[in-house]
Amino acid sequence: MILIGIDTGGTFTDFIYRDKGEWKVYKKLSTPHNPSEVVIEGIDHIARDKDINVVHGSTVATNAILEKKGAKTALITNKGFEDVIEIGRQNRTEIYNLSYRKKQPLVPSDLRFGVTCRIDYDGTISEELNENELMGIVNRLKEANVESVAVSLFFSFVNNVHEKKIAKFLDTLGIYYSLSHNILAEFREFERTYTTIINSYVVPKMKSYLGVLSDYIGKKGLRIMQSNGGSISSEVAMNESVRTILSGPAGGVVGAYEIGKLSEDRKLVTFDMGGTSTDVSLIDGKPTFTMETKIDDYPVKVPMIDIHTVGAGGGSIAYIDKGGALRVGPISAGADPGPICYGKGDNITVTDANLFLGRVIPEHFLGGNMELFPERLDTPFKEIANAAKLTPIEVAEGILSVANAAMEKAIRVISVERGYDPREFTLFTFGGAGGMHAAYLAKSLNMPKVFIPKNPGILSAIGMIMANIIKDYSQTVMVKESNATYDNLNKAFEPLVNKGIDDLINEGMNRECINIEKYLDMRYEGQSYEIIIPFNKDFKNVFHENHEKLYGYCNRGKKIEVVNIRVRSIATPEKLKLDKEEFHTKEISEDALLCNHKTVFDSAAVDTKIINRDNLRSGNILKGPAIIVEYSSTTVIPPFANVEVDQFGNIIINIE
Repeated sequence: MILIGIDTGGTFTDFIYRDKGEWKVYKKLSTPHNPSEVVIEGIDHIARDKDINVVHGSTVATNAILEKKGAKTALITNKGFEDVIEIGRQNRTEIYNLSYRKKQPLVPSDLRFGVTCRIDYDGTISEELNENELMGIVNRLKEANVESVAVSLFFSFVNNVHEKKIAKFLDTLGIYYSLSHNILAEFREFERTYTTIINSYVVPKMKSYLGVLSDYIGKKGLRIMQSNGGSISSEVAMNESVRTILSGPAGGVVGAYEIGKLSEDRKLVTFDMGGTSTDVSLIDGKPTFTMETKIDDYPVKVPMIDIHTVGAGGGSIAYIDKGGALRVGPISAGADPGPICYGKGDNITVTDANLFLGRVIPEHFLGGNMELFPERLDTPFKEIANAAKLTPIEVAEGILSVANAAMEKAIRVISVERGYDPREFTLFTFGGAGGMHAAYLAKSLNMPKVFIPKNPGILSAIGMIMANIIKDYSQTVMVKESNATYDNLNKAFEPLVNKGIDDLINEGMNRECINIEKYLDMRYEGQSYEIIIPFNKDFKNVFHENHEKLYGYCNRGKKIEVVNIRVRSIATPEKLKLDKEEFHTKEISEDALLCNHKTVFDSAAVDTKIINRDNLRSGNILKGPAIIVEYSSTTVIPPFANVEVDQFGNIIINIE
């Protein structure tokens, strides 16, 4: 049996697999027109006609939303509330933009239907479902050739009887539908309704995509990465696709967390720079989670690892704007046509700038398995330099500086703006392009060191096969302080705990390997939003302490309120084990030094050592400038940094 982790990115699709006890890696250009094509080709290359288990992270659901290529979706809700998703919240995301317009809803007004029915806040039926009216709606859905339906009724998270009745009518259409009490059993109608809509919008496309892979691999051999850092079966992913939206970046954070634990480094800022975008997240002992995520301005209220994304990657296009300023991204050259140096593209990218400055070594790119065309860069760089009234080298360094500034800002968002001091954290970098920029970012943020794992270009795929199997459950309870006792809340958890255990047992897990984590969403009475804390006997004191940490104050005399309860059901599969090496020597062996190469640092061409990472050993120390090459990535060591190799083969860059 071969275990394979697969991460589909905008430029490359990454594979890690274990064959005969040895871990191996493979990268292949993505096929955006048909993402399953490269996945199947990669599996054929790795394990043709062999038994396999696959854990896969996909961008299919995300791209369906961003490109507006999801299913034709309708909404059924309470009569009079059809426009909740259009009204939304009153906050404006671009407060100084006088021409600001909200995004068009994913469900147009002519596909939003209201049905007469009403359930009160306590679950009492105050108005029965009008089935004749519902039958008329079903006929209109059929006439409109709707592909998917979202059903979201008031207080269905307390009493779901009306949503279940609507489901029976929709069964006659033979199309997919999502019920809000299954997708998100929480209050706040706007977020709950939109999360249900997004699930309905992406499920048909995910079903088609995962269906192709399941037919090829076998359903039992395919697991899908979720945004919460755990995997689920392909069958569950087909029905709850909203949980897979940020699955690729989540895999990288999980990989960083697991490898950081082995190296006893638990305070990390993860920096994942790929071909299209850069994702950053903060780990303070554990990955941080959020329930308030937006995808293209649409709210998605399911548990996700807290990841901040900016449109700056190796494929981000550089250009001169109308004001004469040098800009980078967010538009990307993607996998096709790709950067100019890949042979097809016409627009200068960050990768082209790195190559132009000598920081990418063509003969060692992707282990020498992909040809680059540096000769194509001279004319485009001269043209943009003339337009900017700079030298070509100044333009190339400017491109990298602009890209670095965007990525530095992203790191400040998830650290400084949330009360964390970057100087207390290690910058854990991965992704194909991360190692070329990490040292500069660490220096700008006064971070003492950079951590680069083995095979950094495929860490997201590594994280997927290191991830636990996780299912999340939630329920709105609205418990006032007078009833918020440990025993009362523990009893309220029982149905979710039992469901979490049963669901994982049904997925083939043993009860002995299932662990249950309990959380509370808490706030002071009168507040509008909650914070998530772990549930234990001291939960009230923990809430006050967390409130003070987040907001700078707490009020122990004010009454608290428990809004939601949450359960994480976790099963731990076999983990990827990293080989540990005894201390070798400080001196780098001769076979690790490939050659010397002219590289530009601070506008000057400097003799730079080119190092083969595969031949570095535990204890090796190296002073910059140097460039470390390996199959999945390139690492630039500027003159102001030095390197040491730890016992697991990780590269630690110390910033002077």
